Parts: sequence; structure tokens; C-alpha cells
Amino acid sequence: MWKGAVAFGLVNVPVKLYTATSQHDVSLHMVHAEDGGRIRYRKTCTVCGEEVPSDEIARAATTDDGQMVVVDEEDLDSLPVSSSHEIEVQEFVPAEQVDPIMFDRTYYLEPEARASKPYALLREALRETDRMAVVTITVRRRESMAVLRVRDDVIVLQTLLWPDEVREADFDVLSADVEVRPQELAMAASLVESMASDFDPSEFSDSYTEALRELIAAKAEGGEGVQAPVERVSDDQDAQIVDLMAALRESVERTSAARGTSGTATAAPKKTTAKRTTSGAKTTTAGTKKSPAEKASAAKRTTAKKTAAKKTAAKKTAAKKTAAKKTAARRTPRSA
Repeated sequence: MWKGAVAFGLVNVPVKLYTATSQHDVSLHMVHAEDGGRIRYRKTCTVCGEEVPSDEIARAATTDDGQMVVVDEEDLDSLPVSSSHEIEVQEFVPAEQVDPIMFDRTYYLEPEARASKPYALLREALRETDRMAVVTITVRRRESMAVLRVRDDVIVLQTLLWPDEVREADFDVLSADVEVRPQELAMAASLVESMASDFDPSEFSDSYTEALRELIAAKAEGGEGVQAPVERVSDDQDAQIVDLMAALRESVERTSAARGTSGTATAAPKKTTAKRTTSGAKTTTAGTKKSPAEKASAAKRTTAKKTAAKKTAAKKTAAKKTAAKKTAARRTPRSA
């Protein structure tokens, strides 16, 4: 998802960034209980009440005094955000000084083949000193503070929340004067020691998600699952189809008008008693007879085509005869 380099001192380590975590929650859709149709959310304007297409949607921020300020792409491009694909190490700090509450997202750093040695050097240095590297990184215009730490044999980049993004715990009850007797503290410490253990996350499981998956599988096997219904075309889509048909019809009519023909569909003329021609092979109707001028024009075109065809055939025949004579002349031996 991201490609750059880790820079610490004079050492540069080309790396690739990969998401290290994912959610295993079961995705539940909102549907109409009666027919199973999906519930859609339309983007409508609260002022005019109309649905707004994506190309007309902008982003805006509201100031403290209630003003709305629209920010477009040009505004965002003008901001002084680093576009460098470099993870610059600012300092190395003790691991215990980084409060876990600041941890945001986790990524794996994969080194390029040519950078395996400096990658291993940075990894072992972090492991040996039990420190984290505080870095800055810019991904998708967003600049983040992060730390590099070691997990097994891979360097992990953990983005951090900015200090003003961590809320202070402001509860009145915390300031109350509570007396804790030594006997109570000793008993609580004894309980902690009795439950002490080494942390193994594989011993824990998401029982709710597992039960939900089992429930869904059981309902499907029990015949409670239904085929997803065919969604009805919305009124807006109907309007788009009608507009498209109107545009196509108008295009046909304009093209036909330019050619001098009718582009609109007309009712077929009623047939009358067919009259046979002298040859008996063709029939015509009273509504489709040609005028004498049209017949004469058609006859001229036919005669012209036949004449042109005869001329072409004659040229081809003459060319073949000439070629045959030349071939025969080359094959005939000359007399001494």
C-alpha cells in the first residue's frame, strides 16, 4: 500500500508498507424484513431535499462561530504536506515511555532484497537497546507520528495519535478522598498474584463472532436462507432510461432528416389485392407502385451498372490473354 525508505543517520533502508491487522467481524446488512430487499441510503441535500450526485458533493468545515467553509481539491493540494516517501527517524526512545493509548494502526515493514542487511541492523539495534524509533510518515496526504518497534523478526510501524487527540480523564470521582487500608491492599495483591500468568493471546477467542457464524450457518442449512431478491429500478433510474431513449430517438430523427428520410416509425399501409406481374414471379401492392420517372431512373441506373460490369469483365479477359501470350513466348525455344 506504500513504498518508501527508512532513513536513520546515513543509513537508508528501502521498504514496503503492509497492513498488519484486519477485522473479523461478520458483516450484517440492513434489509427489508418482508422481502429481503437491501436498504439504501441516498445522499440528499437538507436544504433543497434533492438527491445529490457524487460530482456535486464537496467537503466543508464549520468554524467555531458557525461559518461553513468549503475546501476543494486545489485547496488541499496547496497545503504544505510532505510528499516524500521517506520514514525519517527523529529519535530513539525507551519502549516503556510510549503510552499504549497513543497506538493507532499497525503496519509491517518489508525490506527490499538489496536492503536486507541494513534492515537487520536496525532491527537488532532496536531489540538490543529495548528502544523504539520515533518517526514521521505521510500516507494519503495525512502526516502521522509513528514508532518503529520489533515484533518477532519483523519491524513494525505503529502510527500514533497526536497528543491533542488523546482525551484527558476528567471524572470528579477520581479526586475524591478514598482510604485504602493496608489489609485490603494486601488481599488485592494476593489475588493478583494467584491469577498471575504469561500472556498468550491464542488462548482467547471471540465467542460472540463464532456463535454468530454458527447461527447464520444453522439458519442457512435449516432452509431459512432465501435467494437475494432482484432489486427494483428506482424512479431516478427509470428517468435516466427514458432520457436515454428520448436522446436516441431524437438522434435518429435528426439523422433521418439530414438524409431526407423519415426516422419515426409509421403504421404499415393496408394491403390491397395483389396484382401479379406478367412473369408471375413478383407481386406489388397498390400502395407501393413507382411513378414512370422513378422507373426510368431505376432503369438507367441498372443499365449503367451492367455496362460498367461488362467493361470490367472485358478488361480482365484482355489482360489474361496478354499474359498468356507472354508466357507462351517465353516458353517457345528460339531457333539457332
